[in-house]
Amino acid sequence: MAAAGPVAGAEAPGPGPGEEAAGAGPPCPGPARLARLPLARVKALVKADPDVSLASQEAVFVLARATELFVETIAKDAYVYAQQGKRKTLQRKDLDNAIEAIDEFAFLEGTLD
Repeated sequence: MAAAGPVAGAEAPGPGPGEEAAGAGPPCPGPARLARLPLARVKALVKADPDVSLASQEAVFVLARATELFVETIAKDAYVYAQQGKRKTLQRKDLDNAIEAIDEFAFLEGTLD
């Protein structure tokens, strides 16, 4: 009897959930972190508000992740202005320009003064 080999036209299954394909990115030295900001620091900031008495781990995680996404978004938008000035480094004026030009950041107007 012949050994069963790969079926013609069939592909090997890809990586499953939580698995990385070989060569898909840099090796991860430890468990993957879902949030880049230190959750203990975020929790300390939340507890610094006198109106907050308790904060669940889920709430702290969501706040940390939302903060990361916000910083990423404003940095990308400000980087467009740095590129227009033929620079790779963000400057305060790039953030000011992004805040003035993008309606989503209107609540930040005057905060960098």
